[in-house]
Amino acid sequence: MLHLVYILAFTTIAFIAISNLIRSLITLSAETQRVYPSANQSSQSNNRSQVRSNSRSPREIHPELLDEQGRVINEPLLVMRSVSVEDAREQLDSIFNSSPNKSDREE
Repeated sequence: MLHLVYILAFTTIAFIAISNLIRSLITLSAETQRVYPSANQSSQSNNRSQVRSNSRSPREIHPELLDEQGRVINEPLLVMRSVSVEDAREQLDSIFNSSPNKSDREE
């Protein structure tokens, strides 16, 4: 009898988890289809014709790819360079030795 209760409980939990997963996937799909208005469009009036034209406009550029004036940034946002272990250790040592609490650690 106890086995049936466990099976029923875990089946219920699994059903709830799978339904939440499906609901989350549907919500995520709807969020990726949404078009956000740009800064200059949001400052204008929101009449029905403008809302209709915004929904047909091409996909908007993400705000982090724009500068303060609203122009597209044409430079890399993240540049990584290869550093050898010795160089990294020297840089960390120099930062450690130049810290203001250096005299406290030497005592």
